[in-house]
Amino acid sequence: KMIHGGLRYLVNGEVGLVRESLRERRVLENIAPNFVYPWPMMMTHYKKPLKNNKWVVKVGMLVYDVLSYDKNFTWDPCKKIPVHRTISARQVLQDEPHVRAEGLTGASIFYDCTSLFPERLTLAFIKSAVAHGARAANYARVEGFLMDGAKHVLGVKVKDLFSGKMHNVPATVTINCGGPWADIVLGMAKPDGQVNATLRRSEGIHIITSKKLLTGNYTIGSMTPEGRHFFLIPWRNHALIGTTDKPFNGNPDDYRVTKESIMELIADVNSSFGDGKLSYADVKHTYGGLRPLIEKETSETYSSSRKYEIYDNKDDGLDGLITVEGGKYTTSRKLAENCLAIVAKKMGRNLGRSVTDKQYLTGCDIKDLCLFIEEAKRPADGLSGATLEYLARNYGTVYRDVVGLAREKKSLSETLNEDGEIMAQVVYAVRDEMAQTLADIVMRRTGIGTLGNPGDDVLRKVAQVAADELHWDQQRMEKEVEAVVNLLKIPVD
Repeated sequence: KMIHGGLRYLVNGEVGLVRESLRERRVLENIAPNFVYPWPMMMTHYKKPLKNNKWVVKVGMLVYDVLSYDKNFTWDPCKKIPVHRTISARQVLQDEPHVRAEGLTGASIFYDCTSLFPERLTLAFIKSAVAHGARAANYARVEGFLMDGAKHVLGVKVKDLFSGKMHNVPATVTINCGGPWADIVLGMAKPDGQVNATLRRSEGIHIITSKKLLTGNYTIGSMTPEGRHFFLIPWRNHALIGTTDKPFNGNPDDYRVTKESIMELIADVNSSFGDGKLSYADVKHTYGGLRPLIEKETSETYSSSRKYEIYDNKDDGLDGLITVEGGKYTTSRKLAENCLAIVAKKMGRNLGRSVTDKQYLTGCDIKDLCLFIEEAKRPADGLSGATLEYLARNYGTVYRDVVGLAREKKSLSETLNEDGEIMAQVVYAVRDEMAQTLADIVMRRTGIGTLGNPGDDVLRKVAQVAADELHWDQQRMEKEVEAVVNLLKIPVD
């Protein structure tokens, strides 16, 4: 949910990574204005640990301001980011009464960017690629490589996860961007299935609670006694808390959020933030994932770099294959640009200068976000201002297509939650966004399930609309509902 420069990476001396991240933060503000916008952050200061001391943080903030010298070179006049400022402990407690008062010496107020629906931002990238000639395949899994002998990759073997059919996808150059699976995918191209080095993986989880911990005015950065940061983000009238950072040594296919990991995060919150105790019963929803880390030398995954590497596997005896490892969401566009430059060189082609930092993403052609939102949220077609604002932010200029569906069929204007999401989004997800499962609809195209289980009534109504669109029978619909219910269960072990 944060598009950020990585203030904490300055502690490790990663000035280049921070500068790249800050530049990409600005680029994403420009090309996806409705998804990425400035948000105030409060970094609290305490007497201990030392790296949370106000003078240490002050130095970091000054460097951060200098490195983000171009932060206001934005296309949208309503997106301006001020330099940081420091406030007293008394002011902190007035602004955010639940901050832990013991040892508090003040806070730094600075701005980074937020992206409250990164799933839809990712979808906007995919749609933009398709608009420029790419072909996207959903529910397709790479099962192996097409090989010329043992040392030349000619493409991939792909399985359609619905039909079970296998397809060959030939390619002059194949890019392995498997994230935490990258080393496993690379192993598919090796005769013995072995790779020279196993990727280091780190678990990160978040929890969502409706417990009133925040005023909603700031994202608050706090630090554990061990010196690890976590953030409390106001999100849809809830507090989104995370992230954690600990090694994961298993197969990424087997990864699940565990009760142990949730309890560890709760313990961090209770020891470092708040005047009341957060309990397991307060957790409304949780999710987690694995980070692929390229740095092997650090003793803790928290200290590992978030930089990325692009490898030409020809050096390992596999021509025609490039592998990407590491990285972070904020710098993913630049990673892709650099990767394509390597591909072009490998193919002997001149693709010219990349323009992905100069063109709006699909649906994001918005010159003035403030004006766009104000005009969009005027109640119309029987839809509330809250619904229209939500749609405008999360669908950009194509929100009108969703509104059009609700206009054509009144039942699709039914409101599904406090955010104002409507049933028309379900139909739009199926018809225009490649959604073929209920889980994808409620978790990755809409926010219906991202605050936890929306309740049996809402879930079944959504499933019925999806079933009508996708021609599911009753048995398939029940299976889809069951899958979502299981997905949204809070872990008990």
